[in-house]
Amino acid sequence: MPPTLVLIRHAQAHHNVDRKYHSMPDPELTETGIQECLELREHLKATLPADRKIELIVVSPMRRTIQTCLTALDWLIEAGVPVIPDARWQETQAKPCDTGSPVSVLTTEFPTIDFSSLDPVYPDKTSPAGAAYRWSKPAILARGQSALADLYQRSEDVIAVVSHSGFMRTAVAGRWFQNADYRIFDFEDRTGKDESEPYRLVEWEVTKKNGAMGRSREEPVELGEGLPEEN
Repeated sequence: MPPTLVLIRHAQAHHNVDRKYHSMPDPELTETGIQECLELREHLKATLPADRKIELIVVSPMRRTIQTCLTALDWLIEAGVPVIPDARWQETQAKPCDTGSPVSVLTTEFPTIDFSSLDPVYPDKTSPAGAAYRWSKPAILARGQSALADLYQRSEDVIAVVSHSGFMRTAVAGRWFQNADYRIFDFEDRTGKDESEPYRLVEWEVTKKNGAMGRSREEPVELGEGLPEEN
C-alpha cells in the first residue's frame, strides 16, 4: 500500500503579511507564524487516527517550511522520525521570497537537518542547470509528478510534507492551503493503469471542505491553473 500523505502549508512568513516583503530573500516566519505552528502541532496530534503513524517528514528546503517543520513537528522528530529536505517541494516562482538560501547557509542555521541528499542545483531556478525548477507549467507539473512518484514507492504508513500553497495547489493536490493548514490524501488506486498515467490524490473527507484547520478555501483548482506555458 502506498503511504497516506499529510500535506502541510508553512505558517505565516513575512511575505504573507505585506507584498513589499516579496523582495525579501527566503523570508522567515513571523511571530504570528510561530503561534500558528504551535496550534498546528496540537491539532495534528489530536487529529490523526491512533492506528496511523507519521513515519517520515519531507520538507521544502526554505526557511519558512523548515521552521514550520521544526516547531510544529518537533514531537515527531524527537521520537526519531527522519526529516528529508527535498527541492522538488519548494515554491514555484523565482521571486526573492520564493527562492531558497544556499545550502552552506542552511546547514549553519539548521544544524539538526541533514542536507546531504538535497539536489546540488538548489536554490537555482533560472539557469539551464536549474531548468527542472523553472517557473513554467511543464516544469512545475513534471516536478509535482516526480515528487509524488517518489513518495508512492515508499513503505512508510504516513508521510508528512511541509511545502507551499502555490506548488501544492497547482502541481500536486489541486486544493487551496491557508497558512499552517493541512489536508490529508491517499493515492488514487493505480491498479491496471499504465505507468504513463499521472499520479493523483484522493482527499480524506475530514479535510475536504476547508482544510483540517478550517482556514482554507473550499473550491478545487485544476492542476496547472495560472501557470505560464513557458518562461
